[in-house]
Order: sequence, then C-alpha cells, then structure tokens
Amino acid sequence: MKTLKLLTGFALIATLFTSCVTEVVVDDFNNGPAPGISVNQLLNSYELWYVDINETIGTGETPFLQIAFTVSFRNGTLYANNNLVGIGSQGNGFGIPIGYYDAYNMILDTDHDIDGYDSFDVYQVDYNTIELYNPFNDTSYFLNGYQRSNFDYDYVFYDNIQYFLQEYEAWEKTYTSEFGALNEFDNENWLQFLAGGNDSTFRSSQDPAATNPNNIYWDFTGDYAVQDISGNFYLKNLILDYDYFDNEYFELSVINDQRVELLHPDSGTVYEFTGRGYIEYLKEGTTVNKSKSSGDKKRVQRTPKVENNRENTRDKV
Repeated sequence: MKTLKLLTGFALIATLFTSCVTEVVVDDFNNGPAPGISVNQLLNSYELWYVDINETIGTGETPFLQIAFTVSFRNGTLYANNNLVGIGSQGNGFGIPIGYYDAYNMILDTDHDIDGYDSFDVYQVDYNTIELYNPFNDTSYFLNGYQRSNFDYDYVFYDNIQYFLQEYEAWEKTYTSEFGALNEFDNENWLQFLAGGNDSTFRSSQDPAATNPNNIYWDFTGDYAVQDISGNFYLKNLILDYDYFDNEYFELSVINDQRVELLHPDSGTVYEFTGRGYIEYLKEGTTVNKSKSSGDKKRVQRTPKVENNRENTRDKV
C-alpha cells in the first residue's frame, strides 16, 4: 500500500471508480477498437485494467478474474494484483505474473499458472472500458483502464478492506492500551478472517500471545462485517458477532500493511493486531491453519449477478 494520504475531495474518487459501462462513447456496444487498432494494441493501451467486479454479468465465474483487483497485459505475460498487501509497490504496481496470454482477431486466450486455459471475446465499450466475454461460462467481466500514475491504489485498498483482513492466516494482539475499562474482549488474543463465498466468517482464540500460530485453538466462530464511516474514508467499523456476549463494535484503522488498530468505543480501549502468515493469492497459505487457504478466496459482488444477454457465437468445447 502506498503512503496514506487524504484525498482532496470525494469527487476524485467518484471520477476514478464510477462505472464507465453506462458512459458509452461508441455508437455500437459491440464495436471493437477504432479502425487500425489491433486487440493487442487495445489491451496495451493502459498499464492496468481494474476488474469492476460489481458490473459482472452472468452466473458463471472465471477464477483468476474473480480474484484479481487489476490485470495487465505485458508482452505475452499476464500480471495481476491479487493482494491488497503491497498493492502499488509489488511488481512496480503491476502485481505478480500469473500466466501467459495471446490476443488476435478480438479474441484473448489466457493460460493461468493454476487455473489453466480460458478464452474470451473482447469488446470495446468506450475509450477506457472493455468487456471480456467468456463463452464457455456465459459470463462477462468489465475492465476499466488506467495508467499506474493515475490509478488510486489507496482507494482500492480501503474500498476492499475486508479482503485485506483475509490476507493473513491469523492476527495476533500485540498491544492493549493502559486506558479503557475492562471488557470481555480483553481476553481475546487472536483473530482470523476466513475467505469464502460470503466473506463474513471470523474465528477468535484466547490462547496466549506469542503462541506458535500453528498450534492455535480457535475458541469461537462467528460472523463479521466491515462498514464505511461517513466522512472518513480511511476509518471503518468492524463488527464481530459474539453470540454469548452480543456484538462487539470497533473503529478499524490501518497502521501499515501488517498491523491494524481497533478502538473499542464502549470501553475506550485501543488494541493493535499484527498479521501472521501472509497469504500470496496464487499459492497456498504456508504458515498457519490450512483450513483458511488461498483456494477459497474470491471477490464477491455487492449486487446480485444477473443473466448475461451476450450471444455466444463460439461453440463450447
């Protein structure tokens, strides 16, 4: 994550990430790039393609696009920012290489290092938006193009912060303030945020701090939610649903890519948790509990998927 900075106004955010799908500047939605521009030139016209997961149409899934925040096409090598930890600096902003691609006749073929072969029909929606239609699962992904110099990595980080919490296999409590009233959460020393279909499950443990993370006994499993706080984009509400002593509410702020601060408003206590066991989302987790593995991770739409009306012009194989 780049050095944190306050935005001068939310107008910039709205400009950057307002979906471009409805702002079509070409006459025909199905048009390809302007005459004389090849599909390779189109894919290379922007350094980063942001995967606007909430605009996805169709009920299928293409795993590597479901995980990625951005993808890039560089001389036959496919890159992606799959993690929020280090986004903006990892791979000079491109992320990590995840496979290879070939582009021809408005078709994009990809060979992912884990997921294998996929093929897409490429449609230009407008000057910086493309549609990748996968005829084999009848699903369209919409990608918005940016250069690294004008891409707001910080916005992506904070807008998707629930996934950041999942990028460590465990969070160890490493600081508790001397001020604040005694409360039940004082006894919790470890947290874990599980990746999966609804991104809403957490576990906690009262095992002593500095316990070998591989030996943690998880005392409780419940639901969690991360919510925006009006007027402060960089501060979030974290809600942990403990059945036996009701919900616990925190103000969540990020100290750095491995440490977060939780302010417990009811008691006034401040906690710090440090991530243990970083998961790079092209590989399996290697440090802690393997029941939380990178194979489960995917981004989830905030609005339900709808059926795709794109006509499949290629035979399935």
